Amino acid sequence: MQITILCAGRLRERYWQEAAAEYIKRMGRYRKLEIIEVPDQPEGPQAMKKEGEAMLAHLRPDDYVVALCIDGKERDSLQLAAFFREREQLGARVVFVIGGSLGLHEDVIQRADQRLSMSPMTFPHQLARIMLLEQIYRAHKINAGEKYHK
Repeated sequence: MQITILCAGRLRERYWQEAAAEYIKRMGRYRKLEIIEVPDQPEGPQAMKKEGEAMLAHLRPDDYVVALCIDGKERDSLQLAAFFREREQLGARVVFVIGGSLGLHEDVIQRADQRLSMSPMTFPHQLARIMLLEQIYRAHKINAGEKYHK
């Protein structure tokens, strides 16, 4: 199973870049984690649509797509670990999709196999990426039976 995070925009500030790099490095013990960034679009009537089209172009027909949405299902860390155990058996690439500041286009949400909410609160997309990376790492630590989760 390959894990990919597909997101709009890049991490501009150094502290976000360093945090992401740290979790990607830590994940190297368990599996490769790929980050795909599509350009974030300036606000305008077609911005979300353009971001959505760029995201959809990176999705394969056999990908299992998880869209991060505020109205998605909330999972705790143990449930996320169980999700990865289940997906491991199926072998397909798991793609987590994080929208930009405008959110996700409806076409991307419709393509998703699942919607996941990090919280009912709204977070900047840069922070959401770091939080997702941390939770993916935590889930793999749990599945390996290692201490980290409390």
